[in-house]
Amino acid sequence: MALDRSDVEKIAHLARLGLEEADVQRTTETLNTILGLVDQMQAVNTDGIEPLAHPLETTQRLRADLVTEENQRDAYQAVAPAVENGLYLVPKVIE
Repeated sequence: MALDRSDVEKIAHLARLGLEEADVQRTTETLNTILGLVDQMQAVNTDGIEPLAHPLETTQRLRADLVTEENQRDAYQAVAPAVENGLYLVPKVIE
């Protein structure tokens, strides 16, 4: 799929880009080069190839799921204006 000058001008208008007259030809060539690369990639036969999540098939190193801090809820809620059963009470804002 190749773009011509009018296509690039329409795209620039839709994208609200102000292309100078001198830049239209260069932009047309650049977009056609990009679309040519996309056409080449789409032409590659990928039958039987599974998609990869990561090209190196590595595993994520995870830290141990351990509690590292004490529960300080009581200390945090001691300064709250209103608390009930471990929950903060706030004024109703939607009726």
